[in-house]
Amino acid sequence: MWLFTQYGFFSAVCARQGDGSLGDAVDEGRVMVRARLCGHLEGLKSRFPEDLGGEEIVETPATDYRYRLFVDKAVWVRVLQMLGEELDYDNFKSKVGRNLEAVGGEYGRSLHDVWDTMQRLQG
Repeated sequence: MWLFTQYGFFSAVCARQGDGSLGDAVDEGRVMVRARLCGHLEGLKSRFPEDLGGEEIVETPATDYRYRLFVDKAVWVRVLQMLGEELDYDNFKSKVGRNLEAVGGEYGRSLHDVWDTMQRLQG
């Protein structure tokens, strides 16, 4: 699952058991929330301190997503629900634009690139 939020961009997948290598079995009860920027995970942890505040951000320099957070799936589902409940805007890119100091200007610019790519998909 890819998730673009006002706190940053995340890729959430089931965590692998063991050392995380490709051959390891998937643990459907745990989620690995991945980010390209550490600040995005830090922002998510700050927004949801009761659910994510105590979780360690793991840096994995040799992987495609450098920063990772491991949580129980029930915790992740609760965070997703709260993200949905806090929707208070009618334009996502503008909402992020008002928070660039937290998420970074490059994230804001990247959202426009994603929007353009997906608009082309529409035809």
